[in-house]
Amino acid sequence: MIIDTHAHLDVEDFKEDLPEVITRAREAGVEKIFIPAIDLPSVDTVLAVCRRFPDTCYPMIGLQPEEVRADWQEVLAEMHRRLMESIACKREGTAQPGETFIAIGEVGLDFYWSREYEKEQLAAFEEAVKWSVETRLPLMIHCRKAQNEMLHIMRPYEKELPGGVFHCFTGNQKEAEAFLRFDRFCLGIGGVSTFKSSHLREDLPAAVPLDRIVLETDSPYMAPVPHRGKRNESAFIVEVMRTLAQSYGVDEAEIARRTNENVARVFLKEV
Repeated sequence: MIIDTHAHLDVEDFKEDLPEVITRAREAGVEKIFIPAIDLPSVDTVLAVCRRFPDTCYPMIGLQPEEVRADWQEVLAEMHRRLMESIACKREGTAQPGETFIAIGEVGLDFYWSREYEKEQLAAFEEAVKWSVETRLPLMIHCRKAQNEMLHIMRPYEKELPGGVFHCFTGNQKEAEAFLRFDRFCLGIGGVSTFKSSHLREDLPAAVPLDRIVLETDSPYMAPVPHRGKRNESAFIVEVMRTLAQSYGVDEAEIARRTNENVARVFLKEV
């Protein structure tokens, strides 16, 4: 069985055929799918999917950096209220299936297109880091063109952070080593690893042990070869598993076993 640690199954792309998408994922061996929120409205759409498929889908809550605007403080205040309400319900045993948040995410920094809300992004990400320390829930981190700023924010909290995933890792060996200095974190590896132009097939085995990797799709985005250009979905994660098995010189069952163990460690007791 495989775990897809990052899929946006709540978006419009899956509106017409979500049950079939879930069925195909299960038939491919995908046991669990983790679904991140990206803004306040998506908290409800994520929860709706997870309530509908509580044995498969698990929700996360966070403000994705590209969604940070001038009202970020109000958005985070409401998210924090809902997060703490979820934790209280779990503690009291009143949480309904599919309603318990398993991580803080998707959060992070993204300066690829614009730095218009740079200060707001930095402040919002640090707030998310504090939530992780407060709740002991792992972080699901999105980082693009902002590695130095991200690590600068995280370092003061390094010993307190419970762990997490650096989502959609596409960096080089040096960048991998910098991320993995946070010893309770893993790298999320997805469809990019299958692209002909990707260097991940060489860099990952050279710098990243198997106990520091989790699998993801980032559906509906970045479908792996041979599905590149199509809508991505969780069933396609088997292509990522096959690519990693070839790169590390192990069989696919070993990749599944090791990455599942990593998920269990990072998302301890939450799934």
